[in-house]
Amino acid sequence: MEYAKLGRSNMTVSKICLGTMHFGPKATEEESHAILDRALELGITFVDTANVYGGEAGRGRSEEIIGRWFASRPGARDEVVLATKVYHAMGDLGIAREEAGFSAYKVRKHLADSLRRLQTDRVDLYQVHHIDERVSAEELWGTYERVVADGSVLYAGSSNYSGWGLARAQMQAWQRGFVGFVSEQTQYNLLSRVPEMEVLPAAEAFGIGVIVYMPLAGGLLTGKTASFDGSRTQQVEAEYGISLGPENRQFADFTALCRELGEPEHVVATAWVLQHPAVTSAIVGVRTVAQLDGLDRAASLELDAAAMGRLDDLFDINRGRRIGRGRSPAAHAW
Repeated sequence: MEYAKLGRSNMTVSKICLGTMHFGPKATEEESHAILDRALELGITFVDTANVYGGEAGRGRSEEIIGRWFASRPGARDEVVLATKVYHAMGDLGIAREEAGFSAYKVRKHLADSLRRLQTDRVDLYQVHHIDERVSAEELWGTYERVVADGSVLYAGSSNYSGWGLARAQMQAWQRGFVGFVSEQTQYNLLSRVPEMEVLPAAEAFGIGVIVYMPLAGGLLTGKTASFDGSRTQQVEAEYGISLGPENRQFADFTALCRELGEPEHVVATAWVLQHPAVTSAIVGVRTVAQLDGLDRAASLELDAAAMGRLDDLFDINRGRRIGRGRSPAAHAW
């Protein structure tokens, strides 16, 4: 496994991060604990969850599964950099209609609940799950400053922010003498490259380490698109605006390139996102232990310029949007 510092922080994380959204709805507690065991054996020491994860099993279920794993594995908590999130309604604040968003009121209860479910005394990375346009800088950063000061949170992170949102929030934090966000979670993969236009350049400029989710585009970049059933095919075609029919040679050409490189598709796709200078870690949301195979290789694989160029030829959706002024974000500015 390879490791890196997360953004401007001096905290080390594994370049592969274990995503736990499937813990509960798609992986039983026993399966989830086996996944966590195997991840730690592979050197994956970065674990990401959220208070709302759990699906039909109930919000908070994923955190509870992780908490019981910590309780059953003495010493494991100190080996793991633990990240969770706050933003969505949990339905437990005694309000007639609890809204999504970030507030000091919500964090006071939701953080305490996450700590209880996770059976720990601190969250290493506490992330705003989405940007909240309504929260003031004083409330956002004042809340973070308090929970960092009391030791229940070590670092602040964001998720699903825009480039301008990262810039604004970071400047507000720095004006207060606070470190600000050390990370940003964004969806980024060979088929979803919009973050290259603003989010990745902003994160890199402001010292915010990017944690990529869905590096395999929901399974499209695993070489197994032919096995999708009809409903799954329709879902991904609508989400990515592509066709999975025989007329689309993109995925067959990707598989052929991976074979030339002697690497599986999921390893190449994950290595590709990790090669961007703004990216610190890639989240892998697995449902089985077997799906962890090869991910340590993805963390160390360096694709050469020729391979990167061929991948751009296959997947660079931003090429037509550029106006010839070099690297983003200036490339598409007038």
